[in-house]
Amino acid sequence: MKAARTKTPRKPVLKKSSNTSLKDPVGVYCRVRPLSVQDQECCIEVISETTVQIHPPDGYRIFRNGEYRETQYTFKEVFGTLVTQKALFDVVARPLVEDLIRGKNGLLFTYGVTGSGKTHTMTGSPGDGGLLPRCLDMIFNSIGPFQAKRFVFKLDDKNGVDVQCEVDALLERQKRDAMPIPKTPSGKRQIDPEFADMISVRDHCKVEEVEEDNVYSVFVSYIEIYNNYIYDLLEEIPFDPIKPKPPQSKVLREDQNHNMYVIGCTEVEVKSTEEAFEVFWRGQKKRRIANTQLNRESSRSHSVFMIKLAQAPLDADGDNVLQEREQITLSQLSLVDLAGSERTNRTKAEGNRLREAGNINQSLMTLRTCIEVLRENQMYGTNKMVPYRDSKLTHLFKNYFDGEGKVRMIVCVNPKAEDYEESLQVMRFAEMTQEVEVARPVDKPLCGLTPGRRFRNQAFKDELSRKLEMRGGPISGETEEQSVTEMLLQNFPPLPSCELLDVNDDQTLPRLIEVLEKRHRMRQMLSEEFTKNVLAFKTMLQEFDSSIVSKENYAQGKLTEKEKMITGQKMEIERLEKKTKTLEYKIEILEKTTTIYEEDKRNLQQELESKSQKLQRQASDKRRLEARLQGMVTETTMKWEKECERRVAAKQLEMQNKLWVKDEKLKQLKAIVTEPKNEKPERPSREKDREKAFQRSVSPPPAPNAPPVRLRHRRSRSAGERWVDHKPPSNVPTETVMQPHVSHAITVAAANEKALAKCDKYMLTHQELASDGEIETKLIKGDVYRTRGGGQAVQFTDIETLKQESPTGRKRRSSPSSPTPPEDAAESEWTDVETRCSVAVEMRAGSNLGPGYQHHAQPK
Repeated sequence: MKAARTKTPRKPVLKKSSNTSLKDPVGVYCRVRPLSVQDQECCIEVISETTVQIHPPDGYRIFRNGEYRETQYTFKEVFGTLVTQKALFDVVARPLVEDLIRGKNGLLFTYGVTGSGKTHTMTGSPGDGGLLPRCLDMIFNSIGPFQAKRFVFKLDDKNGVDVQCEVDALLERQKRDAMPIPKTPSGKRQIDPEFADMISVRDHCKVEEVEEDNVYSVFVSYIEIYNNYIYDLLEEIPFDPIKPKPPQSKVLREDQNHNMYVIGCTEVEVKSTEEAFEVFWRGQKKRRIANTQLNRESSRSHSVFMIKLAQAPLDADGDNVLQEREQITLSQLSLVDLAGSERTNRTKAEGNRLREAGNINQSLMTLRTCIEVLRENQMYGTNKMVPYRDSKLTHLFKNYFDGEGKVRMIVCVNPKAEDYEESLQVMRFAEMTQEVEVARPVDKPLCGLTPGRRFRNQAFKDELSRKLEMRGGPISGETEEQSVTEMLLQNFPPLPSCELLDVNDDQTLPRLIEVLEKRHRMRQMLSEEFTKNVLAFKTMLQEFDSSIVSKENYAQGKLTEKEKMITGQKMEIERLEKKTKTLEYKIEILEKTTTIYEEDKRNLQQELESKSQKLQRQASDKRRLEARLQGMVTETTMKWEKECERRVAAKQLEMQNKLWVKDEKLKQLKAIVTEPKNEKPERPSREKDREKAFQRSVSPPPAPNAPPVRLRHRRSRSAGERWVDHKPPSNVPTETVMQPHVSHAITVAAANEKALAKCDKYMLTHQELASDGEIETKLIKGDVYRTRGGGQAVQFTDIETLKQESPTGRKRRSSPSSPTPPEDAAESEWTDVETRCSVAVEMRAGSNLGPGYQHHAQPK
C-alpha cells in the first residue's frame, strides 16, 4: 500500500530472496461501515475500488498546526458501505474455502478499532449471515455426498488424525448414542430460532471440482485469547453450585510438522451447517463481552474458530477408506475475530476493563511488531528473530506466516471523525502488512490409484440390484439359498403328467415310477457327492483350524512382544514428556534471562551512545571555545596596540602643545620686557581689566616666524575610510564656527545593519547639558566588525568633545591691596591675558589636519 503524500526514500540496497515467484503477498482488504447517524461528520471516503482517502476532521488542523493533510491508501479491494455480505464472501473467503477442500491451510482475520464492524463482518446479523456461516455452508454443499460416517476419522492429541475400521467406528457411534449428554443436532432436528436466520443462506455455492474418490469429515473448535491466556469455549465444565470451578487455560504446543496447536482443545465432528453453527453459537455465548463508552457489546478477547477438514482416498475397490496414515490430508481454516484497539481516555475504562484494554493493545502491538520484522527481513535480507512468543495470538499463527497457508486480512474502519487518529494507525498497519510475502503452500501428492473408483463401484452395485430384481429374486441371504435350491431342482428330470383319465390307463403310473426312480438315483448320487465334499471340506477346515491356531499362537507371542515394546515406549514417552516439560521450563527461564540481558544491552548501548554524543559535543564546544578565545585574544591585542599607539600619540601631542605654549609665553614675555617703560607700571583696577578684556578679543600676536592658525573643519584620521555618521533627530544645532564634518560618510538618524555593512567606521553625535548650563557635544567613534553570525558589531575606540564657554562667566582674580614690583606686574598682566584667552587649542597626536575641537584655558 502506498500513500499519496511524499514519503522518505527507501534504503538503497534491497535484498530479495531468489524464490519470490513462490510467494504471495498478504491479501489486505478494507471495509467501511456506514455511519450510525446520518448527519455525522465523516473523515474517510472511498475514491475507487482499491483506494480510500482519509482526511483530518474540522478543527484538527488547529491543534496540529496543519501537520496532516489528506492521505490516500491503496488496498487489494475496498468495500463501501453498500456492499453486501455475499459480495465480500465471494472475493475474500471463497478462495480460502476452495483451498481448504484442496488440502491447503488458510487464515482470515478482521482488524480495526472497537465499534468498526469486525464481529458483524465475521458472524453477521439475523437475515444477513457473515463470513463464518457462509464458509460452513459452502463446505457442506461441496462435500455433502462424500462425507464419511462418524468416527471413521479420529483426531489424536498430537494434532494428527487416524482412520478407524468400520467395526471401531460402529463401536464409537454406539457408545456416543448410549451417553446421556445432549448430542449435537442432526439435519432432521429443528434449528434454534435464535440463529436460524443467520444460516438460512440461499446461495448454495460450492466448489466445482471436488475429489470424488475421497471421503471427508469436518471438525470444528472454538477458543478465545483473553488477557493473553487461551480458553476453550466448547469445554463442558460440570456445574458445582457450592464451589464453581473457573475455566482452565490451555497450553500451546508444536507438532511434528512444526504447526502450533492447543493441547486438550475440544474438537467436535459435525455433519451439517446447522450442527456446526450450533456448536459455534454455544461457544459464542461463553465469549467475554462488555459494555464500554464506545460499544455496547465490545469484545474483550480475540476469538478463533478453527475448521479442520480430514480427507482420505478410497481403496482400489471403492468401498472402504484406505488404511494408510500417509494418505490422510488434514487442512485447517482459521477465522479470527480480533478485539478492537481502544484508547482508555475515550472509553473511560477502569478496573478489569482497563486491564483487558491493556492486554488487547499489547497483543495487537506484538502482531504489528511481528509484521514489521517480517517485512524488514524480506525486504532488506536481514535475519532478525520474529517475536512470535511475546503473545499467544502471534504464537498460535506462527506457521501461517512461515508459509503453511494463505493469509488474508479485512481492515474494518468507522468513518466517523472521532476515530480519525485510531483509523490512521490502522491504515498504516495495513500498509505495512501488505508488503509482507508468505510462501505459497505445496500441493499434496497423488495417491496413485485409479480415478473414478467410487462411481464404478456404485454403478456395479446398481446393475447387480437391477438384474436380481429382473429375475424376481430378493437380494437378502435367504432368497439366495432358495434360488440355489431352485437351480438344483431344475437339474432333475421333469415330472411327467400324473393325471389319470382312464381306469385302464397303464402307462402314466409306470412313467411316473421311472422318473421318480431316476430322481432317487440322482439324489443318492448327489448325496454321496455332497458327503464326499463335506468330508473334504471338514478336512480342509481342520487343517485350516490347526494353521489358524498356530498362527494365533505366533500372533499372540508377537502381540505380547509388541505390548512389552509399547509399554517400554510409553514409559520412554512419559520420560521424554517430563524431560520436554523440564526443557521447556528451562527455555522459558533462558528466554526471560535473554530478554533481561537484551534489555540491559540496549540500555548500555543507549547510555554509551549518549556518553559518546556528550563527549563529541564537549569536544566541539571546546574547539569552538578555543577558537573564540583565540579571536578574543587577537582582537584584544589589536585593541590595546591601537590604544597604546593612540595614548603615545596623545602624549606626544600634549608635550608638543606644552612646548608651543611655553614658546609663545617666552616670546610674549620677551616682547613685554624689551618694550620701553617711562614710568612704573601699576596694576589696573577691575574696571580697567573689564574694559581691557572687552577690548581685546585675541591673544597677543606670536612671533613673525610662527605660522598663523587657520580655522578649519576637523578631518577624520582615516580620510580613505567610509563612516556611518549617526546623528539622532533630537540633537540641537550649536551654530559654532567649528563643526564636525566627515567626508564620504553615510548620515543616518538611527543605526541599522544595512548602513553598518557598507562602512568600517562609526561616529555617534551625542549632546548633553554641562554643569555651567552650556551644551556639550561628544563625538563617540568606533570600528565596525563583522560577527560570526553574519551581523555587524561596533567597538568604541575614541571620544572627542566639543564645548562652548562664555569668557565673561569666568572668575577674575581680585587685585591686591599693596603694590607689587614691576616683575610681578608683568607676570600678573600675562596671567590675566592667559586667563581671558579662549583661543588656545589642543592638537591630536599624529594629526596634520589642524587644531582639534576641545577649547581649554590654562589652569590658574
